[in-house]
Amino acid sequence: MSASPAPPSRRSADAARAACDVIEMLEILWERGRDAASAVSASQLRVLYSLEREDGINLRTLGDVLGSAPSSASRLCDRLEAMGFVERTPSPVSRRELTLRLTAHGRAYLSELRSRREEILLAAIEAMGPASRAALLEGLNGFRNAVAAEGSTRGRSAQDGSARQA
Repeated sequence: MSASPAPPSRRSADAARAACDVIEMLEILWERGRDAASAVSASQLRVLYSLEREDGINLRTLGDVLGSAPSSASRLCDRLEAMGFVERTPSPVSRRELTLRLTAHGRAYLSELRSRREEILLAAIEAMGPASRAALLEGLNGFRNAVAAEGSTRGRSAQDGSARQA
């Protein structure tokens, strides 16, 4: 029988609530940046990010990445293709498949979006005092490292489990 994990400390719970509040504020700021750049939906933006990370994937893989049916992914790509952000080309592997790629226009859109978001964040961060900025940097680096370590631990656990089952 395994022991239940220890309850989070009060400070950890307070930090988690503060992080949730910050995430909600970031979502609002992100929407402002996106609204200023174009009328791309959140789902379409996920497609653009996915294609940026995995250039040349097919609809089935995109659907898996998005957690949706290939038909839904296809409709999203139809709209993005009409906007000039995505192109579909024949797959070099199979004549029955198409590969999906960001166009130069799609890449420029993401670059502009990131620039707008960075401007918004920079304005907020510049309004903070030097000690708060330093604490934010330290805290964000610690958070990123903890998430990366947790992700690599989970990946190893999943691999270990599948290796044991084989």
